[in-house]
Amino acid sequence: MPRFAANLSMMFNEVDFLDRFAAAANAGFKAVEYLFPYDFPAETVAERLQAAGLKQALFNLPPGDWAKGERGLASLPERKDEFCQSVAKAVAYGKIIGTPLLHMMAGIAPHNDASAIASYRDAASYAADATGAAGIGLVIEPINSRDMPGYFLNDFNRAADLIADLGHPNIRLQFDIYHRQIINGDMLVALEQMMPIIGHVQIASVPKRQEPGTGELNDFRIFAALDALGYTGYVGCEYRPANGTVEGLGWLSGFTG
Repeated sequence: MPRFAANLSMMFNEVDFLDRFAAAANAGFKAVEYLFPYDFPAETVAERLQAAGLKQALFNLPPGDWAKGERGLASLPERKDEFCQSVAKAVAYGKIIGTPLLHMMAGIAPHNDASAIASYRDAASYAADATGAAGIGLVIEPINSRDMPGYFLNDFNRAADLIADLGHPNIRLQFDIYHRQIINGDMLVALEQMMPIIGHVQIASVPKRQEPGTGELNDFRIFAALDALGYTGYVGCEYRPANGTVEGLGWLSGFTG
């Protein structure tokens, strides 16, 4: 059975962020993930995590100015110094919070621009070295252009080719079921082919990005496939509850039962 992690950026929004840890634990989750912890001291986040008896699954490197539409710095050569600072900040937070993984967002840039490609490759190698030295894994995630127009890393095959080309032992793929279905489809074949490089999995129904079991895919068959393929990492529940977080958790109790 998959190990599910509640995504606190999307779930349990009925309460303030720091109170979502206890809410997730009370709902039966054993682990959490979220986009960013940087609005709070790392020690405070770690305390809430530990008090709730939860494990940390993953969070992202600082993305630049999120409110202004920035979605990462890795593919932006003119932001190299800021990117390096963001890596240092994420690693410092990661050590205190105890995350096994950090996600490096790519940024908004043309995917075929030579300078963006070179910047992204250099950034991935730099971040992989820095996170690896801290005992933390690094993942990269293709994101669909419908949800995030202009995102540099918008194809799973390109991401897999990049991981193979870089050959860095600390870079793995974040396989988001929702994004994969929208970008490339062919879900079960892709999971089997890419399992050797997958470091983290996320789930949401397609097309509305709501609870598993409410969209066009058979999410429960996907969970069974993950088990059959030997995936032992967390499955991050990165979805927007349709009518309240707790009210929408029937899919989880039904699956575990």
